[in-house]
Amino acid sequence: MSTLPIVLITGQLLTDAVWQPLLEAWPDREVIVADNRSDDTIEGFAQRLLDNAPPKFALVAHAMGGFVAFEVMRRAPERVARLALISTLASADGPAQTARRQGYIDLVTSGQFDEVVEERIPILFPEHQRGDERLLGIARRMAADTGAETFLAQQRAIMARIDSRPRLGEIAVPTLLIWGEQDGITSRAHHEEILDAIPGARLEVIAGAGHLPTVEAPEVVLPLLTDFIDA
Repeated sequence: MSTLPIVLITGQLLTDAVWQPLLEAWPDREVIVADNRSDDTIEGFAQRLLDNAPPKFALVAHAMGGFVAFEVMRRAPERVARLALISTLASADGPAQTARRQGYIDLVTSGQFDEVVEERIPILFPEHQRGDERLLGIARRMAADTGAETFLAQQRAIMARIDSRPRLGEIAVPTLLIWGEQDGITSRAHHEEILDAIPGARLEVIAGAGHLPTVEAPEVVLPLLTDFIDA
């Protein structure tokens, strides 16, 4: 059994609940869930993660957490032994993404925060899962637990992030990419762009899953991550 500590970092409107299947399966491991609530810049999230992480660790990053992970790799690559990236991308926002995020901000500032998660459900989950009350309940609880002010801070961080693609080739640790084939937020092209740029990286596609494969298909994702970290 590997003794390598694990740091988990996730993204906007998401909480520790997105990691629950992993946390339940790794009771004897040193696992830290990084703070994704206390900053409004990617740089701030990354520095907070490093300040609270062990000297050497495996980093598992999901969604916005991937943006944080790229910043961690720029700041302290020697501290990360293995890198897993789930449902993320390396580029900065384009016009369509910026417009979508501004739409969310407009909803929140007009007092309609509760509608944000409903707007996101069609891109979080594939069509065949949008009636799954367990998954919908998880998404809605995570949004409620995040709250409007934290969500706005996360949006500011995401919208101001830099393009991480120019320095992906500097990442020299074993890297695993995980993508749900029906993810409505990130695409296979986003992941293949990272795959092609990081030497030796590997991509695993989760059939039938959307943006939250850790809760949609934990029976597939958990062994992938466990074997990767223990390799």
